[in-house]
Amino acid sequence: MNAGIIGLGKYVPEKVVTNIDLEKILDTNDEWIRTRTGIQERRIAEGEETSDLAYKAALKALENAQISPSQIGLILVATVTPDQAFPTVSCQIQERLDATNAAAMDVSAACSGFIYALATAKQFVESGTYDYVLIVGAEKLSKVTDWQDRNTAVLFGDGATAAVISKVSEGRGILSFELGADGTGGKHLFLDEKQHIAMNGREVFKFAVRQMGESAVSVIEKAGLTKEDVDFLVPHQANIRIMEASRERLDLPEEKLSKQIHKYGNTSSASIGIALTDELEDGKIKDDDIVVLVGFGGGLTWGAAVIKWGK
Repeated sequence: MNAGIIGLGKYVPEKVVTNIDLEKILDTNDEWIRTRTGIQERRIAEGEETSDLAYKAALKALENAQISPSQIGLILVATVTPDQAFPTVSCQIQERLDATNAAAMDVSAACSGFIYALATAKQFVESGTYDYVLIVGAEKLSKVTDWQDRNTAVLFGDGATAAVISKVSEGRGILSFELGADGTGGKHLFLDEKQHIAMNGREVFKFAVRQMGESAVSVIEKAGLTKEDVDFLVPHQANIRIMEASRERLDLPEEKLSKQIHKYGNTSSASIGIALTDELEDGKIKDDDIVVLVGFGGGLTWGAAVIKWGK
């Protein structure tokens, strides 16, 4: 039995904050932000909490998978910005979905959270424990962003993504994955005493460029494939220069790199799934394509996966 993604969805808030908007409140400018990060705008949630974003993305994934909430055996929500400590976001959306047969827990691995949830769901499906696992990556990073700090305020946005994991046909699905962590790097990306994101940009950049490339190569080898087999790369949408470094490590042409960062900024655990959803809707990923997902995040954590697309 192989586990794979049989349904996918996303939700982003309506409010758009552009670089031009940020010029009015920060000592920065549109050109500086675009050339160094690739970001042009981001979505900000007003009157919505992380659980609201998660619920709306989950509805879309279930509709795309054509299953009912009662069929879900487990809900995994990757987030570092829950509404509160408990009830967890996963329990809140379990109630709202009326997924009465589902267990529920949150996963905290920062921007790597979607990959961690994906790998966890794979185990439960392939062991036969659950037929359907709903994974969600949802963040309201605007509430932990210091809007006076020009180095971090330009980077982050809010949003959510969801995927239904179930058995797929032979040869398709999640072919390999890798998870990792290095707690010694936690001091480079953390919440400060005011509960705002604090980051040593130089150190995080160096870590991300190295680890994203290494992880992508590693999961391709674990799947018994080569770089030439890769049809599309969907990296964590944190910084266009980090993303390009991952593409170059795999010797991929530009058209095989997912670049959705300009629309959403860094949405942490939601970013890979949001980008994946957009690429599918744009027709850039087709059945039997080999897709590599790779991300890094606070902790420091990292994760990667190879998927042969299709149900």
